[in-house]
Amino acid sequence: MSVIEEILSYKYLTKEHLDGFDHYKYSARDTSPLSVYIMHPFWNWIVKFFPRWLAPNLMTFLGFLCTALNFILLSYYDWNFYASSKMPNTTPVPAWVWLCTAINIFLAYTLDGIDGKQARRIGLSGPLGELFDHGLDSYTAVLIPTCLYSIFGRCIQYSVPPMRMYYVCWMVFFNFFLSHWEKYNTGVLFLPWGYDLSMWGSTAMYLTTWWFGFEFWKRDLPFGIPFGIAIEALLHFSAFANLPMVVINVYNAYAHRTGKMRNFTEAVRPLWPVLVFMLLLLSWPILSPSNIIEKDPRALYMLSGTIFSNISCRLIVAQMSNTRCECFHWMTPLYVLCIAFGLWWPLFERFLLYFLLLVTTLAHWHYGASVVNQMCDHFDRICFSVKKRNEVQMKTKNVAYNGAKSPSN
Repeated sequence: MSVIEEILSYKYLTKEHLDGFDHYKYSARDTSPLSVYIMHPFWNWIVKFFPRWLAPNLMTFLGFLCTALNFILLSYYDWNFYASSKMPNTTPVPAWVWLCTAINIFLAYTLDGIDGKQARRIGLSGPLGELFDHGLDSYTAVLIPTCLYSIFGRCIQYSVPPMRMYYVCWMVFFNFFLSHWEKYNTGVLFLPWGYDLSMWGSTAMYLTTWWFGFEFWKRDLPFGIPFGIAIEALLHFSAFANLPMVVINVYNAYAHRTGKMRNFTEAVRPLWPVLVFMLLLLSWPILSPSNIIEKDPRALYMLSGTIFSNISCRLIVAQMSNTRCECFHWMTPLYVLCIAFGLWWPLFERFLLYFLLLVTTLAHWHYGASVVNQMCDHFDRICFSVKKRNEVQMKTKNVAYNGAKSPSN
């Protein structure tokens, strides 16, 4: 077997992971009034219109693709976030794109809300679906705020510069990560209220931009606060608002002995990789001699979001399989070397940014595909089908056998 074949066939999940998945039971609490009283009744109603042969994981993936399509569209029309800046020689994003993004984000939100209901409806709920769902959610953590930034753009008076938007992205990342770190210690996923509000808010903002144009946001609120600054503050507040609840829930789980009862070192172990990469990737644009965040903010956002998603997926695997989480990510030395070289030799800084983005993306996609394939093998599932692997393989063998036995004409 060649080196490339060995890399492509690499298995990330150990027997301990797979054994842990066998004993996993889903536990979550959703106390958001918007979710409980409006969205869940709506999802319970609409899921009845979906055919039973439609795989829940396919619904999850289609929802992710809706968000990814928004990112692709806005990347094409507004790569450097100047389209809504009202600066000279800039072309605004076409109005139809904003309508499309509004539809897509609401479709993504709806599919994310009903995929689990579809799984329970047809008797296919299990660890594979949850892992697939939360893994893709971790990837959308960078896509959603990046798309919203295009509404305001790099407007000096009414928006924020790319570096401040970068801080917003990391706040979103860390808030997502905290929810799963909380589950790693408590065994319960406490769904934050901010998610439902952010999806409704994003849909409303896209629709407003489609109807009134991006100029609608170029105004001051009472007390002279620009719209863009207010949205920035709101995003930071929604992220920080979840932190006290996380601390309280983890404390109660240990105080009442209902959690995993890990010692302090083990309890905080999953935080180290995300904190290390947060330090590295926030220090880079601050120290950058060529001001990399101004040159290519989108690439830096995607790099950070992709490595964050990979770290999050590894945490989700650990908490679902009840195994020890990694405290060191294997790509850390590569990031340290590339960032250090870029700071020392600014001429190659942008090249190194795209090199890291390419390598990280390929590594993350490989990790995701390998883990899902291992889970499908273990649970006798086909990821995007309601049928079982052995069932399909037996039918294929029978067809081949009957075809071989039938006389030729």
